[in-house]
Amino acid sequence: MTEGNNQKHVIKIAVVGDVHDQWQEEDARALAHLGVDLVLFVGDFGNESVEVVRAIACLNIPKAAVFGNHDAWYTATEWGRKKCPYDRRKEDRVQEQLDLMHEADVGYSKLDFPQLNLTVVGGRPFSWGGPEWKYNQFYQERFGVSSLEQSTDRILAAAQSAAYENLIFLGHNGPVGLGSRPEDPCGKDWEPIGGDFGDPDLAEAIAQTKQMGKWVPLVTFGHMHHHLRHTKKYLRTAVCTSPDDTVYLNAASVPRIVGHGSEIRRNFSLVLLEDGIVSQASLVWVGEDCAIASEQILYRHSEEGIMQPALS
Repeated sequence: MTEGNNQKHVIKIAVVGDVHDQWQEEDARALAHLGVDLVLFVGDFGNESVEVVRAIACLNIPKAAVFGNHDAWYTATEWGRKKCPYDRRKEDRVQEQLDLMHEADVGYSKLDFPQLNLTVVGGRPFSWGGPEWKYNQFYQERFGVSSLEQSTDRILAAAQSAAYENLIFLGHNGPVGLGSRPEDPCGKDWEPIGGDFGDPDLAEAIAQTKQMGKWVPLVTFGHMHHHLRHTKKYLRTAVCTSPDDTVYLNAASVPRIVGHGSEIRRNFSLVLLEDGIVSQASLVWVGEDCAIASEQILYRHSEEGIMQPALS
């Protein structure tokens, strides 16, 4: 779309934070009413919730998605397999989810959007976050990946194959390097408190992509919920920026559907890209009439080039 006398090319993007089984038909109607050009899903649709993924896969709006750790909750870990409520010898719900999402799944892959002149590149699928390589058997069997270095290579290969110079990175967990306080976008907010729990492979792939001359206006993710585990005094920082104008957005406002008096409200993060630059990011709550009931501006780019908030 274009906007204003300067005919700026504006793209409206909705980022859906961790779903955790909270997806309804009204969500699709709300997105249509908001008039978004692209929808990005950061994963954690539920604990291997095939029916939730099925409903989202049917969404008739350009979309891209990655899967989160909960989407392999009963498959990736030994403790999860012990608690599995279904017969894993007869069902492979991880593969069912991957098949349902099909080409919209950008984990270790990419999806070009010719009408938007941009490519969405996915980070490591099913990420648990943190500095260590975990669940090697799962990643080796599913993706042929056995280390953070190999994971970086997979993400970077996807970026290198992008058809466009404008790249959005989509991960379940965000990259390392966004701060080590528990309230930072990927900060560790459980015992022991503190530490950067971002994904090193995603950070390295982004850095190398930028070195190739690609433009990365937005990196968006979830996993680390806005409500902190160790305190209710304040919320997690949702947005920060880098000196080269990349906006990092944590969209995990959980629960994303809540009761508000007698009304049900659902949240989305909205990002405006103007001529390839993020001009604004906000968290909106949409009411039952599909209109925006409240909006929190998380980030705004000024004409003077002052970015806020920013990484130090």
